[in-house]
Amino acid sequence: MAEDSTEGHDMSDTHPAIQVQDEPALYEIRLKGHLANRWVGWFGDVTIGLEEDGTTLLTCAVIDQAALYGLLKKVRSLGLPLLSVNRVEAGKTDGGEECLR
Repeated sequence: MAEDSTEGHDMSDTHPAIQVQDEPALYEIRLKGHLANRWVGWFGDVTIGLEEDGTTLLTCAVIDQAALYGLLKKVRSLGLPLLSVNRVEAGKTDGGEECLR
């Protein structure tokens, strides 16, 4: 007779706990090329840094994954190539050479 592989385990052993995010997560989104000043208001509460290497660094607090996808949709609409998306700890951002916010 086959032994039940779940015997002796409770549900918490087989499924990881889902963490609920109480505070917004901080993200840095790097784009190839410099973003023109006219786009500053379009992004809302986002810090826009123009880097010396010719990239744009968007830094923003994002409340959930849906908000992050909405921001990435705006990035796609710009036509600038997306180089990276990184979640960072508060106070540990790369910053920017010139801040447009």
